[in-house]
Amino acid sequence: MSDMILQVNGISKRYRNGTAYAVWRVAFDLRPGELLALVGESGSGKTTLLRMIAGLEHPDEGSISLAGHVLAAGTKAVPPNQRGIGLLFQDYALFPHLTIFQNIAFGLHGLPKAEQEARVKDMMAVTGLEIDATRYPHELSGGQQQRVALARALAARPRLLLLDEPFSNLDTILREQIREEVKEVIGKTQTTAILVTHDIKDALGMADRIAVMDQGCLLQIDTPGAIYHQPVNEYVARLFGKFNVMEARVEGEFIHTGFGSLPIAEKTGNNTAARICFRPEQAQLRPADDSALSGILRTCGFRGDRWQLRLGDLENKGESIYIDCQDAGHFAPGDRVGFTLSGFSHWDR
Repeated sequence: MSDMILQVNGISKRYRNGTAYAVWRVAFDLRPGELLALVGESGSGKTTLLRMIAGLEHPDEGSISLAGHVLAAGTKAVPPNQRGIGLLFQDYALFPHLTIFQNIAFGLHGLPKAEQEARVKDMMAVTGLEIDATRYPHELSGGQQQRVALARALAARPRLLLLDEPFSNLDTILREQIREEVKEVIGKTQTTAILVTHDIKDALGMADRIAVMDQGCLLQIDTPGAIYHQPVNEYVARLFGKFNVMEARVEGEFIHTGFGSLPIAEKTGNNTAARICFRPEQAQLRPADDSALSGILRTCGFRGDRWQLRLGDLENKGESIYIDCQDAGHFAPGDRVGFTLSGFSHWDR
């Protein structure tokens, strides 16, 4: 028997008026207690994927199983309220006419009153809601409303929690605080969760794994570190921040760029066009005469927590790369600056 709690097997979805698939043959598994972040630009398919898992849309092909039970396959479709899945939306969806207690207990009507009270009390404690449970949503701050929505979603003890842009209505400072608190609560309750977000900081800061989608396809699913440092293509790389690209040519065991040459582990043939890609912080400064890689300093700017150098290529072809470092105030434009790379990706063009 599989130890995966969620199994998504090759699901696709095309809307009636659409010419292209909103989701195309997406497949992945989730382990119990794992938090997966779904990221991608608007229209990438991540919300459609979430809605199919929740039961709000039905896949045209493929299947979805949760805890060994098939939720969707062919014509079979378990209703959303019978899937054991909790939902947390960006607008919180709290009932304004119900008290905090009543909001949290909303999905517990089938339980005895004493158990309802116990669960609400437990969820308020877990989510840090040190407030009067007889108050109403409009009397709470945005952060407190977020906690109430999370407590309500978790009170029913769902097998899977789906979070759709849950922090988008919060300001930057509160967003960071609530993000850490939600991560802590999900960890304490050992809840398996999928987070849909546009914010890369949410994904990198919360997820055990990240799934990147583009035009309905799943491009890469891996740990935050692997997604950030070993992206499978330039789309994934640039989605997660500044990324350098050096035009290159492979010859045997070396790859030649306008900034010098690098050895590569695998022979890929001679005279093959490629690209070398790396993050600014993956470069370390070295004396120019003691480094295989170097460039001409164009600009040098102080960013508070670091310096950022912009280097031009040695052949003056107009290529530029960026390097982050801690001390660069002694450099001047026109200096030749050497560097090495702690890691990089290279792709054939």
